[in-house]
Amino acid sequence: MKKTLLVLPALALATLAFIGCSKNTTGKIVQNKDKPFVFFNRQPSDPTTGKIDMDSMNWNDKTYYVGFDAAGGGAVQGKLITDYLANADPSVIDRNGDGIIGYVLCIGDVGHNDSKARTQGIREALGTWNGSTDPTVNKEGSVTVGGKKFKVVELEGKAMTGTDGSTWNANAATEAMGNWATKFADKIDMVVSNNDGMAMGCLQASNYPAGVPIFGYDANADAVDAIGKGQLTGTVSQNVDAQATATLQILRNLMDGLTGADVYKKGISEPDQYGNKISASVEYKSDTKALLASNTGVNKDNWKEYAAGSRDKGIKQTTAEKKKVILTIYNSADNFLSSSYLPALNYYAPLLGITLNVVQGDGQNESSCLDKFTNLNNYDAYAINMVKTNSGADYLDKLKY
Repeated sequence: MKKTLLVLPALALATLAFIGCSKNTTGKIVQNKDKPFVFFNRQPSDPTTGKIDMDSMNWNDKTYYVGFDAAGGGAVQGKLITDYLANADPSVIDRNGDGIIGYVLCIGDVGHNDSKARTQGIREALGTWNGSTDPTVNKEGSVTVGGKKFKVVELEGKAMTGTDGSTWNANAATEAMGNWATKFADKIDMVVSNNDGMAMGCLQASNYPAGVPIFGYDANADAVDAIGKGQLTGTVSQNVDAQATATLQILRNLMDGLTGADVYKKGISEPDQYGNKISASVEYKSDTKALLASNTGVNKDNWKEYAAGSRDKGIKQTTAEKKKVILTIYNSADNFLSSSYLPALNYYAPLLGITLNVVQGDGQNESSCLDKFTNLNNYDAYAINMVKTNSGADYLDKLKY
């Protein structure tokens, strides 16, 4: 029997050669597994223990995380609350005069590192921390209000999960606040939330107790505006412009072939080759390959500094060669990402010569992002915001072939 030799046309051979790879600026073929990869906003980690997933972070030497100092942010939110109480009128704060400051807590996602850090920061500041971020685990605390000592009781903490399973859900917060106002009445002296979206959701409850202080986190445009109107008491800015720019800048540096410390310094803590440098403080953590923006408390005294429309003047148009990046966002309905982070990305990306293809999920199923994480050899780099913090390997596995 004769063997038949299969001869493929040149075009087919070329197509096979480029599966799972693309060319860089020098014409050299780069496999997808060797391209720059940045996780942002959701750090790869175990949802139960919070342990950072270093297997994902060490995928290749071009893998990094960009976010903010979660633990530091929780402490900033806690101090924002205690500073407010220290200067408040005890007779006004303690609504029923029982000598107890009662508060309710909106928790974003019990398996999310940022949510855990904020819950811990709040409870530590108020003395209700009992060694766990579980919604039901807390203890009686104490706080000073206008020079007078008060007991503090967390009346109830609850994870705000929507009917579709999505977390950090503002509608769930509206419903919870309505129930709390009925259940606890004038025992509620304060409302605290892991983010602005849920805080603003609480304010939408028809029976929200007028005048009760409420604190959020994110410094979203509507929340900052609400502070100016006297509706929201305070929030925390995680410097969204610094985060968005750092996400793009580190990708730009990697795509330009920078190595070593230049990857996380150029354009971030020192000027890059185009003269750009992020104005806000961003710190690099070598043990977790993480770039973290600082946090700032926002209240009635400084809210105008965080009003919508301000952009980092340290970032200007570059002459960088155009590059393509696919970027996923875990939930198209997330208030912070859709109203703050994504507009910042879309503003800075063209300045840095980056064309973004944005994929948005449903906040519940990883497949809502993963199924659109395709045609990967058409891109020069990848930026990933996961639905679940332990899904890093699912995205990275797609780059193996």
